[in-house]
Amino acid sequence: MSDVRQVRGWFDGAAFRRDLRAAWLDASIALVVTLAVFAWLTWRVHAGTSATLGVMPYLAGGAGTYWMYWMCQAFGWSGLLWAWITVLLGLLRSSRPQPWLRLSPSTVEKLHRTTSLTTVVLMFGHAFWFFAEEVRGNAEGLDPAGNLWYAFVRVFVPGAYPSGTGVIAILIGLLALYLAIPLGLAYYVRRRIGAKTWRVLHASIIVVYVLSVWHTLLYGTNVWYDGWFRTTVWLLQLPVAALLLVRLLAPAHRPVHRPLDTVGRWVARSAVALSVVVVLAVAGTGRDGGRTPGVDGAELNVTPVMVWTGLVVFVTVVGITVVRAHRAAARQRTAPRASADAG
Repeated sequence: MSDVRQVRGWFDGAAFRRDLRAAWLDASIALVVTLAVFAWLTWRVHAGTSATLGVMPYLAGGAGTYWMYWMCQAFGWSGLLWAWITVLLGLLRSSRPQPWLRLSPSTVEKLHRTTSLTTVVLMFGHAFWFFAEEVRGNAEGLDPAGNLWYAFVRVFVPGAYPSGTGVIAILIGLLALYLAIPLGLAYYVRRRIGAKTWRVLHASIIVVYVLSVWHTLLYGTNVWYDGWFRTTVWLLQLPVAALLLVRLLAPAHRPVHRPLDTVGRWVARSAVALSVVVVLAVAGTGRDGGRTPGVDGAELNVTPVMVWTGLVVFVTVVGITVVRAHRAAARQRTAPRASADAG
């Protein structure tokens, strides 16, 4: 019985179930948006105006045959939209209350949690429909069991996709998915790990969003080429960067003023301010990393080793910050006891 109580105390299942119930409306809207995007994508295929056809011309006229691929794209776009929404809500909640915001902090936090859950589901849906298309295509001509396994490894094992831009794009997309799950669910273990530790983990989820945008700009065939749509995706990052800068300058919780923490905050502020300048420069010049139709693109300048190294650095930094936050919380708990004993 003690083990059962311990498991129940580790994960706040009651709060998780409440948020799941509260997320039904949000998830329903997301599904409607996804189906609308799917209809729009397939209509553009039939009309011959889809940008994807410039990348994969064999899809022309095959919206019915390749419908799972278009469903994958639809879930990808709605997933990115919901990720954008939930990141904005999270940054608003973790900053000092803004006078122009009509929503209460509790409402913003509730919306942030429900949209976060919806985002993870949409991300998984994006990967699932890609897996389904790989199974349907069976390019290797394998038997059913071998085909399922081969498709599963290519789609769900980071680093296993063997060719083209997907070597990097699918790797970072999977890392975003697999990081989003524990970092998103960390809220429901906050009572066990402590508020300070949870805030560190939750703040690091911005990296998941960055990976998701990178995955889209690198692999999204709708934004493969230069154009207004790709530029719009870049411009939509401005409010995220602006609110992140506000969050770093005026956080809702009073930050720790130890030297290393102060240096880290100034580095983060400088990086975010620079990102705003970069996004504006990209939008102004039109040089946003897209390809030009009819012109061979450059080779990938990022390798899997670089991505895995970045992951190791990220995990190490988060781990060190978590340990420091845990120790700081422990010192705060013991300080009142020491004062009481001294008195």
